[in-house]
Amino acid sequence: MKKILLIATGGTIASKDTSAGLTPAISSRELLSYVPEIAEAAEVTAVQPFNLDSTDICARHWLEIARIIEEKYAAFDGFVVTHGTDTMAYTAAALSYLVQNSPKPIVFTGSQKSVYLRDTDARKNLADAFFYCADGRACGVKLVFDGKVILGTRAKKTHTHSYNAFTSIDFPEIAILREGKPFYYIPEEKPQTLPVFYRKLNERVFVLKLIPGISPDIFDYLEGHCDGLIVESFGSGGVPDYGGDAFFLRMKEFSERGKAVVFTTQVEREGSALDAYAVGRKLRALENVLEARNMTLEATAAKLMWLLGNFPFSELRERFYAPVQQDIL
Repeated sequence: MKKILLIATGGTIASKDTSAGLTPAISSRELLSYVPEIAEAAEVTAVQPFNLDSTDICARHWLEIARIIEEKYAAFDGFVVTHGTDTMAYTAAALSYLVQNSPKPIVFTGSQKSVYLRDTDARKNLADAFFYCADGRACGVKLVFDGKVILGTRAKKTHTHSYNAFTSIDFPEIAILREGKPFYYIPEEKPQTLPVFYRKLNERVFVLKLIPGISPDIFDYLEGHCDGLIVESFGSGGVPDYGGDAFFLRMKEFSERGKAVVFTTQVEREGSALDAYAVGRKLRALENVLEARNMTLEATAAKLMWLLGNFPFSELRERFYAPVQQDIL
């Protein structure tokens, strides 16, 4: 029987209704008690490093989850992380960079309703996560939700209330689960070496969503507050002119100060294409400007934090375009 470590972090799956609204209040042991069939799949040990609404989870918590996995890696066959849905895609993406080439599965799950409710998706999601984690073919960082197995770098929350909350963006689901059994669409080769762990992130990354009429004066603030900027541009990669090319010129100055700029698109699917229009080609010519192509925003943000935290700036371009768990095609 596989030995699996449950890392419980809070979220809706572990929440109870209070006078102030839903609040994480269910312990890891209590969480497991609602799904006794898990004992058929694995011998489970549980830890609870924190118990938070996922809106409060950030880079230091990602590093703590990675630290626990590194510390316990030799003792367990896999890891299940329960997490709130609102930022779970960010955490799954971050762990894809912090723990790379893992032959053991690291599986994220959560729910849209608390496990203590009668009408909930929590029990099925939790059981599915453990059944997938205990499967001998499972490896790497995945998100399991509503019977789907999604790469950690490809998951996005696309529904706020429905049980099919997560979608795999611009990449197929790895597998589905039916009655606890995984059926693989894409068989994966297990790495034959130990994983590579990283212990640093640079949180000074900002996402700028363009809107019509946005002022280039925003760079007055950004220059002193971030080392990496992700620009959610219009369409395939357009930025405004408004006369005098002020926005482009400020961005050029920003990048020339040794700041990383990554262009992505506000469009959910099919990615950016800076080469399509003249303004995009001007941007691609700038030395420190990169293009996210069809990466999710969550993966783009996590990858930029990882790169800026662990490698010299001179390696940024080469490493950004090097795929990690199918994050960029």
